[in-house]
Amino acid sequence: MEAIGLVFLVILVMGFPAKGQLKTGFYSSSCPKAEAIVRSTVESHFKDDPTVAAGLLRLHFHDCFVQGCDGSVLISGPSAERNALPNLGLRGFEAIDDAKTQLEALCPGVVSCADILALAARDAVDLSDGPSWAVPTGRRDGRVSLKSQVSSLPSPLDSIAVQLQKFDAKGLDAHDLVTLVGAHTIGQTDCLFFRYRLYNFTPTGNPDPTINQAFLPQLQTLCPKYGDGSKRVSLDKGSQTEFDASFFKNVRDGNGILESDQRLWGDDSTRRIVQNYAGNIRGLLGFRFDFEFSKAMVKMGAIEVKIGAQGEIRKVCSKLNS
Repeated sequence: MEAIGLVFLVILVMGFPAKGQLKTGFYSSSCPKAEAIVRSTVESHFKDDPTVAAGLLRLHFHDCFVQGCDGSVLISGPSAERNALPNLGLRGFEAIDDAKTQLEALCPGVVSCADILALAARDAVDLSDGPSWAVPTGRRDGRVSLKSQVSSLPSPLDSIAVQLQKFDAKGLDAHDLVTLVGAHTIGQTDCLFFRYRLYNFTPTGNPDPTINQAFLPQLQTLCPKYGDGSKRVSLDKGSQTEFDASFFKNVRDGNGILESDQRLWGDDSTRRIVQNYAGNIRGLLGFRFDFEFSKAMVKMGAIEVKIGAQGEIRKVCSKLNS
């Protein structure tokens, strides 16, 4: 048993090759209340609007996939990342700014915006009845933020092959892809991004045949053909505020909202992983989704991090230090 445990430990450590000098409790001496302040701030914003949880999680994801997890998505400006088309719907900036203001008053120049975002994403999941995990910290804030560099972000229109390619470029595999997309269990999207599936998916104007026919009329009611494209729709039918494995059951059953989500079931490289999380027809619980999601978030949170003397510790998350 000891040998098996050692092998598992080695595999687990090898699974996170890019941590660099990140470590849990990085601020235990320099700013002991840092994580508690981020937590209380997220709780306050979550109490006012529970949908901010999905916003913070998505914000962290979009940050890590462009320039690495360095808080570059938080920088404002006409040419900055947050003004790129895929980022125009990002939310949660106020919560990050709120936490940063408190931390600068208590520990000026110590806690990075990148770390605040990583911690806030964890707390957002926990508050949504999802898992919690130890977040390795010690990231530095990047000094470059360009909307011209967001092509590395996955798109709702991407094929599975393209999604896998984008994840592989960041050191993530098919298992990480499916697991992290599971964050859509608390996500929302605009009608604009999937309405074509309901009416004009094929040249003849038919709906996407992978949509469950019993679910199609509900979606068409939510998103009329010529209705408001900015109307928000939950990505997890029937469980939009709970962080759970029901998202995978919906994908399995043809109830995925985004085409990229539903494609996870149609591709051999991802279908088995979806099935493991969804459970089988006898109703067994999904396969360790909470545990696997926590691992995947730590792995994603280490993408191309800046540490040591790299980057800076921004005084204000939305602008570079002068």
